[in-house]
Amino acid sequence: MFTALKGEYPLILGIFTIIFFKLIGENLLATNLAIVPYLVTTAVLFYVVMRMIFAVVRHSDALAIKLGDPYGTLILTLAVISLEVIMVSSVMLTGDANPVLARDTMFAVVMTVLNGFVGVTLLIGGIKYHTQSYNLDGIKAYMLAIIPLATLCLVLPNFTSTDAQGNMSTGLTWTLVLASIALYGLFLFIQTRSHTHFFIDADNQDDHDHHGPVNSTVFHSVMLVAYLAVVILLAKGLAIPINDSISVMGAPAALGGLVVALIILAPEAVGAIKAALSNQLQRAMNLFFGSVLATIALTVPAVLFISNFVNEPIQLGLAPAEMVLLGATLLMSIVSFSSGRTNSLNGAVHLVLFFAYIILMFD
Repeated sequence: MFTALKGEYPLILGIFTIIFFKLIGENLLATNLAIVPYLVTTAVLFYVVMRMIFAVVRHSDALAIKLGDPYGTLILTLAVISLEVIMVSSVMLTGDANPVLARDTMFAVVMTVLNGFVGVTLLIGGIKYHTQSYNLDGIKAYMLAIIPLATLCLVLPNFTSTDAQGNMSTGLTWTLVLASIALYGLFLFIQTRSHTHFFIDADNQDDHDHHGPVNSTVFHSVMLVAYLAVVILLAKGLAIPINDSISVMGAPAALGGLVVALIILAPEAVGAIKAALSNQLQRAMNLFFGSVLATIALTVPAVLFISNFVNEPIQLGLAPAEMVLLGATLLMSIVSFSSGRTNSLNGAVHLVLFFAYIILMFD
C-alpha cells in the first residue's frame, strides 16, 4: 500500500494548488494582471488540472481491469463525463451569462468524438490491421439511444415555443429531462444486466498489457473520488481563462464548448486509440459511443437545473448548418457501423466531417 501511495504524488500537488487558488489564485486571474503573470498562472492551473484528469482516467482504467467489461468502460465513461458536466457547470456559473455554452459543448463532444476521435481511431487501426471487427449489436444499442436524444435535445428546441426571457417551455424542459434520464437508465440496464454480451468482442479480448499497476478495488475507488474532488475544486479557476481567451480573441462562442470537450476527452481518446492499436476496437467504441450518449443524457438535466437555479435562459437548439452536420454525422455513423467490420476509409470520411465542423465554426 505504501508503494502505491508513493505513486500518487500528483494528488499532493493538486491539494497545494487548491489552497493557492482558493486563497489568491482565482483573484489573480479575475483581475487585470500583466500578460506574463496571467499566462504563467493559467499554464500552471491547466497543467495541474490535466494531471488530475489523467489520474482520474488511470484509476478508472484500473477499475475497468478489476471489474471487466462492460463495467470497466462504463466507469471510465461516467468519470470522464462527470468531469465534463463539472466544467460546463463551472463555466456557466462564472462570468457573463452564456446561454449557448451547454449546447455548444454537447455538440462539440458529438462532433469531436463521432468524427474526430472515431475517425483517427478507424484510420490508424485500418492502416495497421486493414480491417477491424466489433460487436454490431453493441453499436446498434448505442445508436438507438443517441439518435432520439440528440434529436430531442439539440434539434427539437428550435421548433418549440419559449417565454419572454428565451427559456424553453416547462413542458419541453420536463420532456427533455425525463427522456434523458429514462433512456439512459434503460440503456444502463441493457449494458450491465440483460445484454452485457452486446458490448464485448469475444474474438478480441483485452489482455490489458497497456495498463499500469493495478491495486485493490477500494484503493482505486478512493483515489478516483479524491482526484475528481480536486478537479471539481479547480474547475472554476480554469473557467476564468477559458472565458477571457474567447473574449479577447473575439472567437465564436462555440470555441468554448470545443475547448472544454477537448480538455475533458483527451485522456479518454488516448486510451481508446491505444486499445484500437492493440486490435481492441470494441473497447474503443464503448468509450467513444458511451461518452456521446452519457454527455447528452447527463448534461441536459444538469444544465437545465442550473439554468432554473440561476434564473438565466439556456438555448439547446442548434443553428441550421449545425443541424445538417449533426444529421450527417449520425447518418455516417449508421453506415460506418452497419457490418461489424471497419477499415481506413470509414475513418477518413469521419475526419472530413470533423474538419468541416471546425471550418464552419469560424465561417
